[in-house]
Amino acid sequence: MNKEIIINSTASQNHVAITEDGNLVDFFVDHPEKRRMVGDVFLGKVARVMPGIRAVFIDIGLKHDAFLHFSDIGARTEALQSMLDEDNDADDIDDDDDDNDSEESAASGKPVTESPPKPNQQRNDRREQRQIPKLHKGEEILIQIIKEPVKDKGVRCTSSISIPGRFCVLLPLDDKIGVSKKIYDFKERKRLRRIARGILPSNCGLIIRTAARDQSEESLSGDLKYLVKIWEDMQEDAKKQDPPFLLYKDLSTTISVIRDLFTPDVSKVFVDSKKLYKEIRNYVQFIQPALMERIELFKEDQSIFEAFKIDEQIKGLMGRKVALPSGGHIVIEHTEAMVVIDVNSGRYAAKKEQELNSLKTDLEASREIVRQLRLRDIGGLIVVDFIDLEDEKNRKKIYDELKKEFKKDRAKIAMLPMTEFGLMQITRERIRENIMQSMHDACPYCAGTGLLTKKSNLMHEIYRWIKRFKSEGKGLSLILKVHPSLGSKLKEGFISPLTKVQLRYFIRVKLIEDEKISLQNFHFISSKTGEDITADFI
Repeated sequence: MNKEIIINSTASQNHVAITEDGNLVDFFVDHPEKRRMVGDVFLGKVARVMPGIRAVFIDIGLKHDAFLHFSDIGARTEALQSMLDEDNDADDIDDDDDDNDSEESAASGKPVTESPPKPNQQRNDRREQRQIPKLHKGEEILIQIIKEPVKDKGVRCTSSISIPGRFCVLLPLDDKIGVSKKIYDFKERKRLRRIARGILPSNCGLIIRTAARDQSEESLSGDLKYLVKIWEDMQEDAKKQDPPFLLYKDLSTTISVIRDLFTPDVSKVFVDSKKLYKEIRNYVQFIQPALMERIELFKEDQSIFEAFKIDEQIKGLMGRKVALPSGGHIVIEHTEAMVVIDVNSGRYAAKKEQELNSLKTDLEASREIVRQLRLRDIGGLIVVDFIDLEDEKNRKKIYDELKKEFKKDRAKIAMLPMTEFGLMQITRERIRENIMQSMHDACPYCAGTGLLTKKSNLMHEIYRWIKRFKSEGKGLSLILKVHPSLGSKLKEGFISPLTKVQLRYFIRVKLIEDEKISLQNFHFISSKTGEDITADFI
């Protein structure tokens, strides 16, 4: 398989595409004016503790306070608090039996997920105690962002700090040594654990990443020293600065992709910007010089995404309808609460072949759905309406196919079996805005709904407003500001609708058309004061 990373850089954005045999499998957008926040570490201050929703809100200097759920308050919080008070008495416990660490979660700033405890009462009691935070309003706390802000929601954070590098992830004030589950060879896992125990400083834990496979002790040690230096600098700044304060800024999206995904199985990295090309080479020279020769500057006059046929594949990401090989298609709809995906056969099949054709379409849809979720980076709750299958074995085949395809996805996935109605519920880890949110703004007229109120309904609202205004005897003249398209409807006819309403209510209305006004709105201005009084009589 030929795997390549293709980077298109402009003055406004960087677009990073990852292909396998020419097929787009991952896509990232890097906005210079909107840098990614996942992985950033802040010295914050507790703004509110809300046991009712099991959350703490942390002031980190952003528009919205950071959301810290009780479940994201790690066991290391007290040690971090002690560090801020310059009284750190945390014990150094070497626990290298934990193989359930997730390098991707740690690399994205998420806390390392531990295996659930056995269901005995003693452990349950301890877990309940851990979920009750010993935090108070105004208290200083170190937090790390694990999810980008989405719409009106602030960032989500954790108090378990992790600092990702090329080969390992440093866990300050922890006691774990973990190895990526993607390193399957027992001898290699054992070797990496031995190296980790030898180079790990006291009072820290470590996760060995997949990229560390077959690397020398010198390479791992160099990577770790770099991470330890970052942590030491953070500690010093945390003691000197007042909250809110940014202690650590993670790499840009483009460089983080190189750090996390530029592995030996990638044959080439193509970049069309000399500046970015030099930046990537300098970074790779530091982290893994052996891969330097695979980085190539694209010098052709043709657009790099056109040359590699990326543009036409990206267009498919923007549409709500995606075609399937057999003639069917899937429709992807975003709602406030979830993403809904509908699977359609696209053509009629004879009844005796209906189950077989439905199974074929559903299997194709399963593979395409997983691909689209990865490409669009869709997270949260996803509900898929598959074509109905009568045979329980066939429904199980769809579940198994999805499970197999999701193994290619770096995000955490949970799903339930297909119901009798052909519905399947999936949850996918959401870290940042999906591609649609990242590349589009909501329409200022329809607010993203895709629907506009009919002009006849807006005119009806105007008549009702004038009736309320007159019933309270507020005056005899008004100024009405509307968009020209609505203004033309109010003026049309031999006796216009606006003239009729003026005659009916004995009021004078001066109409002003303004293209800057939304198609969905109208504004009534007082003739006496010049104030907008629309809200007074809605």
